[in-house]
Amino acid sequence: MSRSAEVLSPLAMLYKWEQEQPERMYLRQPINGEWMTYNWARIGDEVRRMAHLLQQKNYEPGSKIAILSKNCVHWVLSDLAIWMAGHVSVPIYPNVTPNTLRQILEHSGAKLCFVGKLDDWDYLKPGIPNEIDKICFPFYGINDYPNWDEVLQDVEPLTGNIDYPMDNICTIMYTSGTTGIPKGVMHSFFNFAYAASNALPTLSVGREAVFFSYLPMCHIAERLLIEMGSLYAGGQVSFAESLDTFPANLAETQPTVFLAVPRIWAKFQEKILEKMPQHKLDLLLRIPIINGVVKKKIKAGLGLTKATNIFSGAAPISVELINWFGKIGVQIQQAYAMTEDACYSHVNVKERDKIGTVGEALPEVDVRISQEGEIQIKHKALMKGYYKEEGMTAEVFTPDGYFKTGDKGERDAAGYLRITGRVKDLFKTSKGKYVAPAPIEMKLMDDHDIEQACVVGLGLPQPIALITLSETGAKKTERELEHGIREVMYRINEQLDSFEKLKSTIIVREQWTIDNGLMTPTMKIKRSDIEKIYQDYYQQWYDAKEDILWEEVR
Repeated sequence: MSRSAEVLSPLAMLYKWEQEQPERMYLRQPINGEWMTYNWARIGDEVRRMAHLLQQKNYEPGSKIAILSKNCVHWVLSDLAIWMAGHVSVPIYPNVTPNTLRQILEHSGAKLCFVGKLDDWDYLKPGIPNEIDKICFPFYGINDYPNWDEVLQDVEPLTGNIDYPMDNICTIMYTSGTTGIPKGVMHSFFNFAYAASNALPTLSVGREAVFFSYLPMCHIAERLLIEMGSLYAGGQVSFAESLDTFPANLAETQPTVFLAVPRIWAKFQEKILEKMPQHKLDLLLRIPIINGVVKKKIKAGLGLTKATNIFSGAAPISVELINWFGKIGVQIQQAYAMTEDACYSHVNVKERDKIGTVGEALPEVDVRISQEGEIQIKHKALMKGYYKEEGMTAEVFTPDGYFKTGDKGERDAAGYLRITGRVKDLFKTSKGKYVAPAPIEMKLMDDHDIEQACVVGLGLPQPIALITLSETGAKKTERELEHGIREVMYRINEQLDSFEKLKSTIIVREQWTIDNGLMTPTMKIKRSDIEKIYQDYYQQWYDAKEDILWEEVR
């Protein structure tokens, strides 16, 4: 019998640890520099009382309840309480625009929104409809609505171990689609249970695991690896307090499991080289005994002394960067998965790591490459569909039940997968965010000075825009033109989510036409052909200080 046939629900795992290790610490939260700790008994008590409060509101079973917050203890408490009360959680990224926030809340039909740790509450507040109930998390200075601690004062905890059918939808995770409109990915209790129960043994993650949470819990990787990983392993989670305290919080935690996106690995490298230039590092690493001391010091500074699984995911990472970290004793294991497949697809297991690939398929994952080169995945924990979008759901599944990832890839003889690009236009930044270029391009082309636009950014932290000039634009002086385009770019950025905002705009010299093969007969740009011409310059343009640049004559 397969392991997937024996899985317990997330709520059953809570009850298990609540009974078996009630005094053991589960969650650690720094508040004003002081660590607050929550053992399993306290977690169980607060979850049971909030679940009781939610039941008292008499929402219809399976109602949608949103969580708007950065990662924190109460994020996890809310998620579990929503499930225990018989409802569906709707996590929302804490850096969305008010318009996107309102769109998700209205589309999901959320009855209540938990409001927690946020950078700019005044900016987001107009995005929450008045008719939705709200509850604030403690500690974060938001006092507009009833506070978590206050509303639970007179509420008794639910008794008994309430659970629900494993096929019940437990969450809707919104992610941007090709149109830029958020799509709600529906997952069941079984999906999370299956993914966690099968992945953790493969990675040798058990009860002694220590996790560090800082990437958005709204993202499937953090949700599965950290929330579900700790719940199914019975391990411990520490949260980062802020960007400023992140290095200290990580160093104090010394996790055994750590996940970062490529941009963070690049930042780590940058900070290390600020303290120890490359030539000095190379010299010290060549000296016996000394090299071990240097590696140990760097790993301790990063907070990775005890890490046994160190992952990079959400976007491609360069082989050069992986090799650089390997030389200082940090083995980065690249992984690959998506929201739709419950973050259960491919990973490089430490003992069988193959640099340049995203690893082998996880247990019971069936993977194939289509004739078009698209990676297609099939297993028991694929999403139940996009919420209220049956047509869109049908488009991403093959007739025989494989999920069409939209990524191109190749598999070697040993089954290791390498990602080679995107089948469609949607691209992923180095921060792990998918960006739909077409809506942004349309906004740019609303300006009379711009003839065509191509928004790119695969592997960059933020997108950049390539544009050609219209006849009107070509007649203007460079200074006048730059001023106008800058205003357009800034105006557009105000309408975009943070991960979509344009870093710079590049005015290219050559027009894109049917004659030179850069436009189709129906006047659509040939994105892949345009990228072949300019992609070698992306990093140089991104690193430039100017926000408006002119392509140099080649």
